[in-house]
Amino acid sequence: MKASNANPYQELSRRLLFVVFGIFVFRVGAHIPIPGIDLAQLKIVMDKHSSGWLGLFNMFSGGAMSRLTLFTLGVMPYITASIIIQLLSMTFPPLEQLRKEGAKGRSKLSQYTRFAALGFALMQSVGVSKLLIAQNLVLEPGLLFYFVTAVTLSTGTLFLMWLGEMMSEKGVGNGISLIIFAGIVSRFPEGVSHLFMQAKQGQIHILAFIGILIAASAFTALVVFVERAQRQIPINYPSRQQGGKMTAARGSVFPLKINMAGVIPAIFASSLVIIPGMFNTLIPKYILDGPVGDIVYLIQPGQPIYFALFVAAICFFCYFYTSLAYNPSDMADNIKRSGAIIPGIRPGKTTRDYIETVMMRLTFVACIYLSVLCAAPELMYRWWQMPFSFGGTSLLIVVVVVIDFVSQIQSHLIPAQYASLVKKNRKGNMDLLR
Repeated sequence: MKASNANPYQELSRRLLFVVFGIFVFRVGAHIPIPGIDLAQLKIVMDKHSSGWLGLFNMFSGGAMSRLTLFTLGVMPYITASIIIQLLSMTFPPLEQLRKEGAKGRSKLSQYTRFAALGFALMQSVGVSKLLIAQNLVLEPGLLFYFVTAVTLSTGTLFLMWLGEMMSEKGVGNGISLIIFAGIVSRFPEGVSHLFMQAKQGQIHILAFIGILIAASAFTALVVFVERAQRQIPINYPSRQQGGKMTAARGSVFPLKINMAGVIPAIFASSLVIIPGMFNTLIPKYILDGPVGDIVYLIQPGQPIYFALFVAAICFFCYFYTSLAYNPSDMADNIKRSGAIIPGIRPGKTTRDYIETVMMRLTFVACIYLSVLCAAPELMYRWWQMPFSFGGTSLLIVVVVVIDFVSQIQSHLIPAQYASLVKKNRKGNMDLLR
């Protein structure tokens, strides 16, 4: 207790240093290549497919895909596993029962998610190995290369999962989100440099260059505004008799965020829409020459059907995650237990229905907001060759993670500020006694 009073910010400093250390480890691993790769040929292939699903995958891995490093798969297998386990927890009775068992059930679901993430990592690593061999990027193809690549990439994903959990437990904020954030931000300097180089060489018009800067600033302001915005439902506390006193009636608000799902729909949708695009490189060429090739082409990034699927996935996960994370019945019960009422709304089922209606309307607005934010910059990329780092999904993730990180820091500072205030008051009282 004395040590805490002597340095009230020591705990926060230790947590921030652990976050910095975790990001440092992630960035070091993102520069260690897997063995047996022709790096010169790899650069040619990545430059050729930088605007497709490889570019999006490379963005989430923080450039690890372009170098084929230990963390090439990043946390994408974990995200995919999380999607499936959460979907099953809503429809599959045994998992649904675990979800209702509290902390013990959530721990079991987390264990299932890790096993599923390992399975997806193994499958994706085999797919990556096949892709590398098909693109003539492997120096010595064979079963040994498949084995080494599968073990290396899967181990990298499992390590990132563990590192993210440690950063959540011993650091500040959500560790997985911070890893994705670090990967995206690491691409910003290259994106900015590429953008200025294009403008300098005349590859993009000066008006387009200015428009990109204005659009990036406008989208950033939009994200900050919407993520901070709330729909405040007024509630009243009627006057009550407490012992010999009569408490006066007072009013308050019940806040609901406009985008209650946060960045989850954008991450989940992005991780799903790149899966069909992978078939273009994994399916044999003779199959792609037929109708299957036409279908695969239509769902490639930049095609209208791709954007339609992307928006549909965002809307689905927006409603799904909101219904999973926020229960109108629990909210209505909490309002009732606190002795409050919503003006003009009867307690119980009527309150629950009212809150559910408000949530659905807010979620509809959030769907429009996320769809415009994530799809519009990609359209700008197709038109103006805007760097992939400035895409709507990456911008949303960066801003939301920063907002959450700052909020977490402020929550950790409250006890320290309280302790400092108590210390000052105690010192003031001692001076008065003197």
